[in-house]
Amino acid sequence: METLSLLADGFSVALTPSNLFLAVVGCILGTVIGALPGLGPSNGVAILIPLAFSLGLDATAALVLMTAVYYGAMYGGRISSILLNIPGDEPALMTTLDGYPMAKAGRASDALVLSGVASFVGAFLATIGLILLAPMLARIAFLFGPAEYFALYLLAFSTLGGIASNNQAKAAIAACIGLGISMIGLDNNTGIARLTMGELHLMDGVDFLVAIVGLFAVTEVFVFIESHGKNSALGVKLGKITIPVKDILRCKWTMLRSTFIGFIAGVLPGAGASLGSFMAYSAEKSLVRDNSQFGKGDVRGVAAPEAGNNAAAGGALVPMLTLGVPGSGTTAVLLALLMTLNITPGPTLFTDRPDVVWGLIASLLIANVVLLLLNVPMVRLFVHILSVPPWVLLPGVTMISFVGIFSLSGSTFDLLLMIGFGAMGFFLRKLDVPTVPIILGILLGNNMEDSLRRAMVISGGEWTYLFSSGIAIGLWVAAVLGFVAPMFLRGKIRKPQAITD
Repeated sequence: METLSLLADGFSVALTPSNLFLAVVGCILGTVIGALPGLGPSNGVAILIPLAFSLGLDATAALVLMTAVYYGAMYGGRISSILLNIPGDEPALMTTLDGYPMAKAGRASDALVLSGVASFVGAFLATIGLILLAPMLARIAFLFGPAEYFALYLLAFSTLGGIASNNQAKAAIAACIGLGISMIGLDNNTGIARLTMGELHLMDGVDFLVAIVGLFAVTEVFVFIESHGKNSALGVKLGKITIPVKDILRCKWTMLRSTFIGFIAGVLPGAGASLGSFMAYSAEKSLVRDNSQFGKGDVRGVAAPEAGNNAAAGGALVPMLTLGVPGSGTTAVLLALLMTLNITPGPTLFTDRPDVVWGLIASLLIANVVLLLLNVPMVRLFVHILSVPPWVLLPGVTMISFVGIFSLSGSTFDLLLMIGFGAMGFFLRKLDVPTVPIILGILLGNNMEDSLRRAMVISGGEWTYLFSSGIAIGLWVAAVLGFVAPMFLRGKIRKPQAITD
């Protein structure tokens, strides 16, 4: 009953005209961003965070807008996957396997509507799971001490980027770069300047948002410039929009199974929607009796990854809100937003700021309904967005990034630093080095260092204290497995991509 009462309070926050408007706007913007190949939810949220600050939004309103963009981008990624055979982001990769063959067979509208319904089922049920699981996990989190939190941060570093990266060594290097950047500024304990190179502007450290907008938004600008602004074009024609009721009913158990699998994958720190999408597709293909049409346009091959990756998106919010550890790259960006708003995610968030938490959860439920209504009757409108020329997109992205960051700090140095991060992100992408572990290092580096220092103070410098509890040992084992397992699983995970080539 207490949960229902808190959820009712959340709806009273989410249903205010301003927050409801922000949720609808976020859903539309997110779907547009998700439909554009290559941007994805991480870039979309990073690009629009400065806009939230420019508008002077409070903490709840900013979170409502950004999470609506997050969910909208997860929905929108399927559009280019089905019509162009180009995933809007990595979690949408598995949708190309059967979505594009359906489109080529003249069933593009059926594939789009079915994927929209599957996305709704996955995201909506995952939000229900968030309501049920997050408060329980928050209570368990009170058992965590400095040793457990250090192991938890290590788990996040060892797993985030492991599945998405081509090389574990590169992911580890990226995490070390992020940790090094987090050390810049004054030491919290001694007050000694570290790695500032005598630059006064770096005494306060590197701002989260400067790094995030630079590594995501500005890097995309450089990538677009390098590609000479080539326009995108639809690979198939979109026929009359109909609702394939028969296909939806055929896939009802597929969507439920995939939602469960995706949610579990999302709750695991670092696994994220990519793993949820792959696991849901692979499980469905192995469970059904006749899988001969998988990869050739099977409706279950469209419903499974879409339900899985959207459920993982909801699941990824659980560790972020309850433990302060992001479950995916996008929730790492959202974590930066929370910290910038002076909100500390963790077990006390549910007691200290229930208006923020439950207002956010209620907004997610509303956003899912809005996205279903948008993505079925208005899918033709979003399809036309795929033809937006880069010469229109580029100036908008650049303007939002620069104006937003300058409005936060009023410092031209931050603008130059943002450009520097953009250039670094561009070259790292050339080297196939993931940028998400860098962001995670910047976000969690100081907290990880503080946890280690507190553990050493409590134990008198005895390093075995880091393994002094069952929770800590379990997290250490999970961290090792999370780092090693992708080396053996990557071959299996990457095989489906060859089908689309």
